[in-house]
Amino acid sequence: MPEHVVVDEAVDVLLRRAEEARVGSRRVVLLIDGRSGSGKTTLGRAVAAAWPDDRLGPARLVHLDDVYPGWYGLEAASRALETSILSPVAPGWQRWDWEHDRAGTWEVLDPAVSLIVEGAGAVTRASSSLADVRVWLELDADTRRRRALDRDGAAFEPWWDVWAAQEDRHLARSSPRELADVVVSAGWSPTSEHAPGSEQVAQDG
Repeated sequence: MPEHVVVDEAVDVLLRRAEEARVGSRRVVLLIDGRSGSGKTTLGRAVAAAWPDDRLGPARLVHLDDVYPGWYGLEAASRALETSILSPVAPGWQRWDWEHDRAGTWEVLDPAVSLIVEGAGAVTRASSSLADVRVWLELDADTRRRRALDRDGAAFEPWWDVWAAQEDRHLARSSPRELADVVVSAGWSPTSEHAPGSEQVAQDG
């Protein structure tokens, strides 16, 4: 059974889980999933900012917003996570250039550095088998939609239904909530979370 926490407790709980999962000097992989507007990016950044390098070593934050190959790319990003980002050999991913709607640069990851990966589609059966901590954020649909469109309305509103349909397929295919170790009741306003294709204002950490 997953551990259920409120959002104010989430960072402490996830860091505790990460420390419990670490074996020797092996990296820790933490996956954060949830539907649009639930606060994934905010939580990912908060975990990365609080990450105890002295006990867990360095960590890299990866946003799946940078991986989706366009507005129809949720499943493709899940596959990239499973086969490339979490690969033990030469891991990395193809960044998507949203401005020009084309593939961008190849991003290289250090296989020895812990990973925090956030985004819709992060928790699948295959990715879960490669992760140490799996997280699902949940929030009611009306609040999620209001948050997402208040935040990114011009970029996101025309694509809301397209993206929601892909989330529906992901939930039906992978059951990410059932795979989660921690289920977070997301109650904060994710002011720094961005929909796919919107301007990214913070750097990966």
